[in-house]
Order: sequence, then structure tokens, then C-alpha cells
Amino acid sequence: MTITAGLPPGTAKWRTLAEMGPADLEMLRLILRGGSVIDWRRLDFETPRDVDAFLALNLFDLEDLRDERRVRAILLQAVEYLRAAFGYRVAEPVARPEDVRELFLLASGALEPKKYRRIACVVLKVMHVIHHLEARELLFRTPIREADLADRVHRRVMGEAERMRMAGLPIVEFAGNRKPRPSLVTKLLAKRETVAAQVFDRVRYRVVTERPDQIVSVVWHLTQTLFPFNFALPGQTQNNLVRFSELLEAHPKGAEVAEQLQLPIELEARDPAAPRNEFSGRGYRVLNFVVDLPVRIDDLIPPLDPMADELGRVVFSLVEFQIMDAATAKANEEGDSSHERYKRRQLQRVLRRLSRGLVVPKKGAKAKGDGE
Repeated sequence: MTITAGLPPGTAKWRTLAEMGPADLEMLRLILRGGSVIDWRRLDFETPRDVDAFLALNLFDLEDLRDERRVRAILLQAVEYLRAAFGYRVAEPVARPEDVRELFLLASGALEPKKYRRIACVVLKVMHVIHHLEARELLFRTPIREADLADRVHRRVMGEAERMRMAGLPIVEFAGNRKPRPSLVTKLLAKRETVAAQVFDRVRYRVVTERPDQIVSVVWHLTQTLFPFNFALPGQTQNNLVRFSELLEAHPKGAEVAEQLQLPIELEARDPAAPRNEFSGRGYRVLNFVVDLPVRIDDLIPPLDPMADELGRVVFSLVEFQIMDAATAKANEEGDSSHERYKRRQLQRVLRRLSRGLVVPKKGAKAKGDGE
């Protein structure tokens, strides 16, 4: 799909780097580095409306009593875990808030008393993990084929791509597919850890912007409209295209933002330029990250099934995003960085691994049998 250039003034869900505040940059840093929200010490919600928007990305609607009960059930489990495992004294305003959104505002320091900010943040971290675990269990217990789940994901992602096209966002390509079975087999044979669960790019999307400076704006947009930033998969980012330290240098208030970061800026001294994928060419450049995309499966759960109250109605599907600018995309298809060269290197590795121990007859020697 090709999207025409030209960004109309006042376009919703779009911010340039200069328009981004500390919370926006913190969120971008998490994705660019492949970090985890478990390492954060605060959130940045200012109003109940901000919390509603975040929960909507997680596919929760507090106006739906079933969703409200589900969030409270996760909260109760998190509080019980902290009290049992560590003896935490979780205050009642945190453990049983009158409005669930108050928990997020307390964790952001946007609601009094501010002394509850840290414990509210701790509770939300545990809730994040519990929700993810129970969504996984729900997926295992639900009769949905992987291909059908991928189809639901594809419709949702490409629906957002169409909305971006209609809004005139500066995207020249937004395309994706489900990796075919032969490609999965090749990838698993090439990996040192041959485990199917470790293939994160079964469903993948490529997004190409007009200019390099628009990449961070596109990532920010997607965190506002498609996936919640907290479900970017830690440790699965390959990024030798966008340096966070350079973003701070280019930002009009970069020095001020650097002082507010939750993790020390010195972490950026580690050069992320070495490609994470051993089969990529030396000149290949990309921002590549993986997210756990929430998917509602209400239609697959009977209305009175107790499993819905026990595990909810949301599952996750791994989705890979590759984002780059047009000039980089063109360079990536040339010479050693081309996809053809990439596949050749990958297949050579597979052939070497498969042929270990294989007795190859010397030239002119008589074969002993078809199976040797």
C-alpha cells in the first residue's frame, strides 16, 4: 500500500520530535532500546481521560462492567502477591480504589496523597505481568487457530494503516504478511535455539517514512493508536537507525528532559549499531521491534462461561515492526544488505547445520547405498 505525502495541519495523533514531552520521549526510549516497564519507577498520566486512552489501547473499557471487574480482579491478585511474597503493606486507596483509574494517577503522582506513588507503581508492574500470564493461558484454552488469530491481527493493523493513509501521514509504504511455513522452518534451523516459541516475527509489518526525522513520529503515533507501549517485547529491538542520544541533542529541551529520565542517560553510551541479526549485511540499517498486540476474543467465549471472569477476554499475538525511511529502505536493497544476500547467508548456515556428520562420498567412489 502506498500512502501519499503531505501532512495536514492539526492532524490528530501526530507529533514532531520538538512537540514531544518527557513522557513521549521516555516511551520512545523504551522501544528504541528494547527496555522493560518493570524497570520504571513512575508513570506519566495526568487525567482520567489519559488513563482511559491507555486502557483502550489494552482493549479495556471501564464503562463495560465485565472489563471493570476484570481489571479489579487483576489488581486483587497483584496485591495478594505482594502481601504474601514480600509482606508489603498495600494501603487501601491503592488496593481498593473507588475508581480504578485512580491507581494509575497515584502511580503518576497526579493524585494525592503522593506518598502512595511508589507502591501504586509497584502494584501496576505486578498487574502487567499477571495480565500477560493469564492472557497466555486464555489463548491456550480457547479454540482458535494460529492462522485465525493472525488474520484478526492483520485486519486490525491494516485498518490502522488505512486510517494513516486517510489522515495523510508521511508514509510511503505500510505492508505486512504472515511468514510462510518454509521461512519459519528455515529460521528455526538457522537459530542456535531451535524453539518455535522463540520466533517473534510470524506476523511482520514494514513501515517506510518519507524522511528519517519522521520515524520517531510514526512510532509515537502507533503507540497512541495501535499497541500499548508497555507491551513492546524487552530485549527484542534491533536498532542501528535511531539513536536516542541524538534525539535529545535535536530536541529543543533535550538537556532538561535528560535530567528527568527514569534510567541514566549513560546507558546510551553503549553502541547499538552492531546488527542483532547475524545474517544481515554490514550496511543494513533498521529500527526493528516486537510487540505483544492485544486481541479481543469475546466471540469465542460463551457469555456465561466462567473462564471469561477468570482469565478475561483479551489474548496477545506477537507482531514485528520494521521501520525505516525511504532512502534507507533503498540502500537496504542494494549489495550485501539486500534480502537476496540475507536469505543466501541464512540458507548456507542451515545447510551446514543439517549436513554435519553426513558422509559425502569422494569423487569417483562407489556409493554404498541410497541412505548413506
